[in-house]
Amino acid sequence: MPLDIFGFSIGKKKSSTSVDPIESKREESFVTPETYDGSYALETGGVFGTLVDFAGDVRGENAMIRQLRSISMFPEVDQAIEDIVNEAIVMSDDKKPIKLDLEQTNLPDSIKSKIYNEYKYILRTLEFHNKAPDIFRRWYVDSKIYYHLVIDTENPQKGIKEIRTIDPVKIKKIRKVEKDQRRVGHTSVPFVKNVEEFYVYTDTDKDSPYQTSTNGIKISPDSISYVHSGVVDGNSKKVIGYLQKTIRPVNMLRQIEDAVVIYRISRAPERRIFYIDVGNLPKNKAEQYLRDIMNRYRNKLTYDASTGEIKDDRNHLHMLEDYWLPRREGGRGTEITTLDGGQNLGEMEDVEYLLRKVYRSLNIPISRMEPDNGFNLGRAAEITRDEVKFFKFIEKIRSRFTDLFVQLLRVQVVLKGIMTDDDWNEIIPDIRYKFNKDSYFSELKETEILKERLDMLNQVDEFVGKYYSSDWVRKNILKQTEEEIKMIDSEIKAKGEDEEPEGEDY
Repeated sequence: MPLDIFGFSIGKKKSSTSVDPIESKREESFVTPETYDGSYALETGGVFGTLVDFAGDVRGENAMIRQLRSISMFPEVDQAIEDIVNEAIVMSDDKKPIKLDLEQTNLPDSIKSKIYNEYKYILRTLEFHNKAPDIFRRWYVDSKIYYHLVIDTENPQKGIKEIRTIDPVKIKKIRKVEKDQRRVGHTSVPFVKNVEEFYVYTDTDKDSPYQTSTNGIKISPDSISYVHSGVVDGNSKKVIGYLQKTIRPVNMLRQIEDAVVIYRISRAPERRIFYIDVGNLPKNKAEQYLRDIMNRYRNKLTYDASTGEIKDDRNHLHMLEDYWLPRREGGRGTEITTLDGGQNLGEMEDVEYLLRKVYRSLNIPISRMEPDNGFNLGRAAEITRDEVKFFKFIEKIRSRFTDLFVQLLRVQVVLKGIMTDDDWNEIIPDIRYKFNKDSYFSELKETEILKERLDMLNQVDEFVGKYYSSDWVRKNILKQTEEEIKMIDSEIKAKGEDEEPEGEDY
C-alpha cells in the first residue's frame, strides 16, 4: 500500500481505518455507495478481496488525458475551445469574473462579511484575476483539475497558505470499501462496513509501468481540491471530458485532409508519357536502351544560390514522374503525349462535412465558426436555436466549475473557525455564483422580452380593475415575484415621501 497518510482532515472525527464509517446498524447496506467521480474502487474484507488493475487503468486514463490535450491543439478545436472559454469566463477591468452571492442564505451579516473576505483571499491565492481563462481551459480540456491545499500544520487556524496545481496524470482518487460477510437466512451476504476515500500521488514518469497505487503517497481527501467535468461514461463509470466525443471526428478529419493533400499533389500536375521505339532489340538491351534515354532527358543541373553549389536533380518524387514506355517496331515510332491532371480538385464536400461534425461535437454553433456567416446583431427573434443551446451549455459547465470555490471555501471557513463543517454543508444549496456576462444575445433576449411584456400591458391596461386585478397583471404579464413586488412598492413609496410638493408663486 502507499506510504503513510499525508495532509489534514477537517469535520467530524474519523476512525483510523475509515473516512465515512457506517455508524449505526440501520445505515448498513450490501450496496457499495456510488459517487460517479472517477475514483478507483478497491474492495476488501470477508473471505475475499477485489483489487482493480490500477496500473492498466491509470496508464489508460493518462493516455486519454494526453490525447485530449493533443486534440485541443487542432486549429478548429482550439478556436472552439477559446470561444467556449471566452463565453464562460468574461474578463473586464471593472467586474470580477465570478462573484459570490450569499443573499439566499440565512446567515448573519457578520458571517457573510467574513465569508466574502475569505472568498477574496481564495481568488488572490489562485491569482484568478489573471489566470481565470487558463484555469477554466485546463479544467475543460483535461476533464478534471486537482489542487493541493497547503496549510501550516502547527497553526491550522490560519487557513490555507498556498494552493498548488497538481497534474492529473500524477494523482488519482481511491475508494476503499471494506465489507464483511453476514448471514441472512441461509445465504451469506457481504455488507458494507467502512468506506475510505483518499488520493494517491506519484511523481514518477507518466509512462512508467510502476505508476500504480502501491508506489506513491497516500493523501487525505481534505488536503486536495478535486473538480471533474461531471460527464460519466455509463459503462466504465469513469469521468470523461467534454472533448471525448470530439476525438473520432477530429481523427477522421485529419485522415481525410491528408488524403486530399496526397490526391491533389499526385493528380494536379500534367505528366508526359514517352513512347520509345526500341525496334527489334532483345528484352535486356531494350530495357537498357530505355534507361539510357530516361537518364539522358532527366538529367538536370541546378544552381543553389544559397550555397553556390551545382546539384543534379534527377531524383524526383515518384508520384510526379513521367511515364516511359517501350514500343516495338510496327508501331508509330517514338511519341510524346500528355496526361491531363485531375479535373475535380476543387470539391471539398467531404472535408466540410467532417468539419461541421467536429463543430457539432463541441456544442459550438456552426454559424460562429464558418467565415461566410457573419455575426448578426439583430432582433432577439433572429437568435438561432443553436445560440440558445450554446448558452445553456455554457451555463451548465459554469455551474459545474463553481464546485472548485465550494471546496476551497469549505476548507477555509472551517479552518478559521467561521463555521463548522456541518453548518457549511447546510448552506451549500443556497450559495450562488454569478458569472460576469457580456453576451449580446442574452442582452437582446432580455430587452425583447421586456418590450413584449410592456406592449401586452398596454393592451390589457383598460381591463385592469374590471376583468383583471393589478396583482394578476404584475404576476402573469410582467412576471414579477412576490419579493420583487414588495421591493418595487417600497421604492415607489419611499420616492413619493421624499418628493416635496411644489410651492405656489406669490
